[in-house]
Amino acid sequence: MRILLLCHAFNSLSQRVHSELGARGHQLAVEFDIADSVAEEAVALFRPELIVAPYLRRAIPASIWQTHTCLIVHPGIVGDRGPSALDWAIQDGEPEWGVTVLQATGELDGGPVWASERFAMRVASKASVYRHEVSEAATSAVLRAVERFASGTFTPLPVDAADTSVRGRQRPLMKQAQRAIDWQCDSSEAILASLNAADGFPGVADQLFGEPCRLFDGCREDTLAGGPPGAVIAWRETAILRATVDGALWIGHVRQSEPATSFKLPAAQVFAAQLANVPEAPLASDLQPFAPRGATWQDIRYEQAGGVGFLHFDFYNGAMSTRQCQRLLAAWRWATQQPVAVIVLMGGRDYWSNGIHLHSIEAAESPADESWANINAIDDLAAAIIGGDRQLTVAALQGNCGAGGCFLARAADLVWARAGVLLNPHYRNMGNLFGSEYWTYLLPPRVGVEGAQAMMRNRLPMSAAAGVAAGFVDACLAADPAAFRVDVARRAGELAAAPELAERLQNKRARRQADEAAKPLASYRAEELAELQRNFYGFDPSYHVARYHFVHKTPQSWTPRHLAIHRELGWSVPE
Repeated sequence: MRILLLCHAFNSLSQRVHSELGARGHQLAVEFDIADSVAEEAVALFRPELIVAPYLRRAIPASIWQTHTCLIVHPGIVGDRGPSALDWAIQDGEPEWGVTVLQATGELDGGPVWASERFAMRVASKASVYRHEVSEAATSAVLRAVERFASGTFTPLPVDAADTSVRGRQRPLMKQAQRAIDWQCDSSEAILASLNAADGFPGVADQLFGEPCRLFDGCREDTLAGGPPGAVIAWRETAILRATVDGALWIGHVRQSEPATSFKLPAAQVFAAQLANVPEAPLASDLQPFAPRGATWQDIRYEQAGGVGFLHFDFYNGAMSTRQCQRLLAAWRWATQQPVAVIVLMGGRDYWSNGIHLHSIEAAESPADESWANINAIDDLAAAIIGGDRQLTVAALQGNCGAGGCFLARAADLVWARAGVLLNPHYRNMGNLFGSEYWTYLLPPRVGVEGAQAMMRNRLPMSAAAGVAAGFVDACLAADPAAFRVDVARRAGELAAAPELAERLQNKRARRQADEAAKPLASYRAEELAELQRNFYGFDPSYHVARYHFVHKTPQSWTPRHLAIHRELGWSVPE
């Protein structure tokens, strides 16, 4: 079928739905919901047989839903209504939640139900639950709803008639009054629930050091405590620790209320001057500087089981600043000195990596200079992984991966991805950025020269299964995150114990030596950086403009042509 995806932005769920529907042979076009007239024009041009809205922030105009079947993805159980469905579920501690696919009508979230899915809730941020449980449930429900529509025999049930043991209710937009934290009374659990429910957007309005700001990215602390509730009692790398009535919580990111152009940044970066008299709480020790220390905030940690080392790096939204790249490089070098035969780069649960840290770059005195420092830092890390010859290396993608993060993963000997993970192995969406991380060395041998050019040009998301088919990913493993980690550990253990390990390592060294003789790795880097120097310092400001709009979340003014295929010259509806 011809299916139009109408969405506020091409977010992770919209990308997942696009990938899954495309894999099933549907012809897809995307239109951003900018204005009624724009959506109406898209419908007239594409003439869709079905419209699916995975992510909207306002109602579809009657001029469209009255003449076309429009399926809306609502992140709530059947009967739930309102714009803060997931926020309320997290803050209220719902043990179970769900996703409903319903038909657009004149009644907000009140149309007939085409499909629904339920899932168990976990204690996590809204963004994390959305990327995992909501995404999986929504994708399953959308695919079922599309099949039912295609059959022509299914009649959707009114919300009140849909079969469900627990029914949702109408709830209003959650405002800051409902999110407010009382540091003198609220428990750590209650505060964390508020932070989790507001994570991503809009954050919790509060104050730090007497300055109004929004708080994001909360984390439990089980060992450090003390000090009056609400006081900042310690800091570590990018996060700060605040005392509560029964313990303490880490705050990873904040957005200042003034000036109005402020954007989300690491808390310790924003309040660096105020932290001068606050004690640091480092994790490092001479024995195991990157080993886990229990329930505490830790963006880099190392675990070891048998002959396998697991290096975790859980950076917020997958962004890797200059310092984070340097710290991860130090952790990598330390891990290579441990008595292990295989090193698994685990990334984080939500993201493996999305490459350089655009927010930190935007906040720098010279964004061009910080871009240059950041790309060189991540290149140093990629080079170390490529050149490591003492162990086999595996990139285990638990979460999504984009831009330079994809090629940092491909620097490993093997890439294993969780089913459901999305990859965006291209750079051009960020103002025609050329990119580095040795992609010109790593990508063509995997997908071919033409395949590499197409991947960079098309700028579309790739599922884990599609990554395997293209040759970019070596294996697509279990979709369930826990099952994925078990499978990764088992496979890595088998690699470490395999009798042909020594031969594989020798072959790895020989390939690298042959590649180096044919064209030094430094030459690939120099050529990539020459292109990036033009991006960062040249006359074309496209990268800087695109980064500004990305960081400041500027509302979309048009839909990129690689998504809105109906707006290409020469487009016509197939007979």
